[in-house]
Amino acid sequence: MDSWTIEATKQTPKVCFNAENHILELKGESYPENIAEFSAPVFSWLEEYLEQLEDQAFTVNIELTYFNSSSSKMLLDLLDKLEEEVADNGKNITVNWIYSADNDTAEEYGEEFQEDLESLIFNLVQKDE
Repeated sequence: MDSWTIEATKQTPKVCFNAENHILELKGESYPENIAEFSAPVFSWLEEYLEQLEDQAFTVNIELTYFNSSSSKMLLDLLDKLEEEVADNGKNITVNWIYSADNDTAEEYGEEFQEDLESLIFNLVQKDE
């Protein structure tokens, strides 16, 4: 698959896939007016990518400084999809939830997401400022 990037806007995070290194990154703020419109191409790509993913490790880095409730639901759907791939298909997937030391809300959300997962490797990573 080819690498690609969706540039950040005022209301949406940067989404970047590095095909060579098998890394997906979401970075910035996420409060789009239409979360379905924003997330549809990401999930479409993810479905296709996961179908062809074999033994290689796939890393998802999520560094969101702020997100609204619809983005939270989208993140939950993303994590559920990745969890399903690990549990049902034995995929080698790691999620890194990256947050700043001064962003207690992001840390708490990461902890809550982590509690809901059983098979997916989910790391809480405090960013050095």
